[in-house]
Amino acid sequence: MRIAIDARKLHDFGIGTYVQNLVRHLARLDSESEYVLFCKPDDRESLSGLGPNFRAVVESAEPYSVMEQINIPMRLARERIGLFHSPHYVLPPLTPCKSVVTIHDCIHLMFPQYLPNRLAYGYARTFMWWAAHGSGQIITVSEASKRDILRYFKIPEEKITVIHNGLDDRFRQMPPAAEIHRVRERFQLQEQFVLYAGNVKPHKNVERLIEAFHHLHTTGFDHLKLLIIGNDISRYATLRRAIHTHNLHKYVRVLGFVPDQTLQILYHLASVFVFPSLYEGFGLPPLEAMACGTPVVTSNASSLPEVVGDAAVLVDPYDARSIAEGIRRVLVDDALRADLSVRGAARAQSFSWEQAARRVHQIYREVSGETVAASEKGAA
Repeated sequence: MRIAIDARKLHDFGIGTYVQNLVRHLARLDSESEYVLFCKPDDRESLSGLGPNFRAVVESAEPYSVMEQINIPMRLARERIGLFHSPHYVLPPLTPCKSVVTIHDCIHLMFPQYLPNRLAYGYARTFMWWAAHGSGQIITVSEASKRDILRYFKIPEEKITVIHNGLDDRFRQMPPAAEIHRVRERFQLQEQFVLYAGNVKPHKNVERLIEAFHHLHTTGFDHLKLLIIGNDISRYATLRRAIHTHNLHKYVRVLGFVPDQTLQILYHLASVFVFPSLYEGFGLPPLEAMACGTPVVTSNASSLPEVVGDAAVLVDPYDARSIAEGIRRVLVDDALRADLSVRGAARAQSFSWEQAARRVHQIYREVSGETVAASEKGAA
């Protein structure tokens, strides 16, 4: 079987994590199939090192461009690909082979106000419709996302397979004490702090988190700090304004991207991790924090209750006082904090990229027409 995977978004937040872990674990479990990875020039060398049956091919067309609608089908034909996996919702209509598509969420359809213009909404709806109808099978990352896909597109329910994202094993390991000390000193984290990590797009609800933090700060938690980690922060001036409106510039620190090793240590150092997102296809950061033993406060919306189970405090993401109360409960209740730490770490153990890759590989075989033994289906 010759399989192509679109790896051009290898370093994107969310989808990039999905692609990186998927190809890494496919390389470990499948030495027989041939894999062709479409990638950007800078990623060719690293992807080629996955194994002798993995070959990286540079594709210059940008994601979500007109050019990819032509280039990708031509490349699939030239490489004699039997199965193409698009790890996001764009599947060119001229795709000349069988296909699998991963639709992580329907955020562009549910929150069109966050898109730059109506053209972007039309593009998203058109290509998501085609991906849903034109692919051989849809993979999505949560039951919540499956419900959303069925809500927007009239397709058979059995065409959608839910395969939860996994968790990188490094988040389950305790960082060396020297590294923890180094990060604490570098960021001057001597006091108790609340942590948020993720991107800062409007649906992540960070502005309301700042409002909730202000409420905490005025009700007895004036020593508390808030650390916000996210990319593209400079694009969202509303966050800076919210900080200054509440006069929190001495208590809220806004960082950009940090390496995963640093993020892991910040999870360990935080008193509580807060993730008040309005909508998530899956929501990996709360799971990462739970794996580190950090108590989590997160939304009672979309996929997040499905991911965290009973191992986190759930709050109303549309109510700043509800978010503040969730954080307060964790900070003042030692027994609750200890219980969440234990249950969170146990919950995180059930999410595995190896398991996810095995199930994706099974989908490849089914869509391509290969026979999958009943015992294999049961194991997946």
